[in-house]
Amino acid sequence: MGLLGLLRKLKSEPDKELKVLLLGLDNAGKTTILKALAGEDYTKITPTQGFNVKSVSTSKWKLNVWDIGGQRNIRPYWKNYFESINVLIYVVDSTDRARMEEAGLALNELIEEEEKLAGVPVLVFANKQDLALAKTAAEVSSDLLLSNIRDRKWQIQPCSAHTQEGLDLGMTWAVKTSCRKK
Repeated sequence: MGLLGLLRKLKSEPDKELKVLLLGLDNAGKTTILKALAGEDYTKITPTQGFNVKSVSTSKWKLNVWDIGGQRNIRPYWKNYFESINVLIYVVDSTDRARMEEAGLALNELIEEEEKLAGVPVLVFANKQDLALAKTAAEVSSDLLLSNIRDRKWQIQPCSAHTQEGLDLGMTWAVKTSCRKK
């Protein structure tokens, strides 16, 4: 079942709109996840050099998802997209052991943004779980020090953008949690 099916199952208010910010280091799989959720072809992805925006709609919900590039030189511009965010989705490449600390530092900077992201729920997708060298979601959680997050709801979800395993569970949590926040 895709994201549209999940959204139809949720009890909700009519015409509810959620703004979702999709961040993470470059090559984590953000755009692949976005295209998979939107039901688009994700077999030929190139690095995002700016941002992608996709809207996913049902009769009751509209998700506006902002996928921002994760290259080091683009990260300072992430803050330009914080306005009115309902949920932050942070994507981590579970196989990229060399950059796990960098991923944690980038996430920590987001969590510390008190003005516009205070209290915004965080979903961490531990992506690329279909690959043999992937760290488990528990290992990624430990590396990112997620248990230190006390000022907002958070969830780590193992997933594979290519097989789409775990995406529905994560998005269900994100939508339900964002709705409770409002």
